[in-house]
Amino acid sequence: MKLIEIDKTRYRKHLNIIIVGFIAGFTLLSLAYGQLLIGLFSDGESSNFRYNLMGVILGLMTSAIILSKLRATDYFREVYYVWQLKQLMNAIYRKLKKVKIKANENDVNALIILLYYYHASRQVYLLDDNTITLPTINKDLSALQEKISRLHLNLSSDDFNKSLLDDL
Repeated sequence: MKLIEIDKTRYRKHLNIIIVGFIAGFTLLSLAYGQLLIGLFSDGESSNFRYNLMGVILGLMTSAIILSKLRATDYFREVYYVWQLKQLMNAIYRKLKKVKIKANENDVNALIILLYYYHASRQVYLLDDNTITLPTINKDLSALQEKISRLHLNLSSDDFNKSLLDDL
């Protein structure tokens, strides 16, 4: 997955609208499904908890299907990209200890993974206004770039491919 430039203002605006829309849609669908099920199957004597629970489950499933269909639209582009990027960063993070050990041994693939991870982290932290962790990422990225320079390698985060992580 290649890193792309994201307009922070557009990303934040769309993310907020998507979150509010999801919550509102999920709530309304859950209530509607619950009331429909109560109207169709309730005997009026027993608890309607199971019908309300089923309404919540159906509302969640419907909301998830709607989000799944909308994620390919231009409106969701940035939000879906960041979501995918965070998933990939999480996959790298789970192997980060091993990646750093290999990078210390000058393994080129590990250096590429680490370079990508730092660039992706920097981008996500800037988009999410995570300014507390940003100086650490910048320091680690600078140290890595110096190491790559000392090794006379020409590496870029564009060289990253998920198969590098799988092969590690």
